Amino acid sequence: MPFVLDCSVAMAWAFSDEATEATARLRDSLVDDLAFVPSLWPVEVGSVLLAATKRGRLRADEWPAVCASLEALPIEIDPVSTSRVWGPALSLAGEHSLSVYDAMYLELALRMRLPLATLDRALAAAAQASGLDAPGGA
Repeated sequence: MPFVLDCSVAMAWAFSDEATEATARLRDSLVDDLAFVPSLWPVEVGSVLLAATKRGRLRADEWPAVCASLEALPIEIDPVSTSRVWGPALSLAGEHSLSVYDAMYLELALRMRLPLATLDRALAAAAQASGLDAPGGA
């Protein structure tokens, strides 16, 4: 089944110490399915890679390999998610005490009526409170 992919799960694919059986199953499911992400996802991934480099978890010369492995997966960037920031996403952020960044994932999952794969406990709780499945191990 297709799902909305939170950055936390994608980064678990890049950092083996964050991987779980659940995140591995989600990645394996992409053999037959698609994942959808809001338009902020590539920016968020880039921010995580930069932070990981500053902490010594990753070298800058490893960024292209990580990005290429993510680009090889059937991940579709939602073209309209940024137009939803000041409306539904902001409302969801306030309603569930989420960052607007996290609410973007929830808004997309709700709009597409898809499960939201996340490792973020607050985001998973918000997804479940909204009637969505939240696989990922949070």
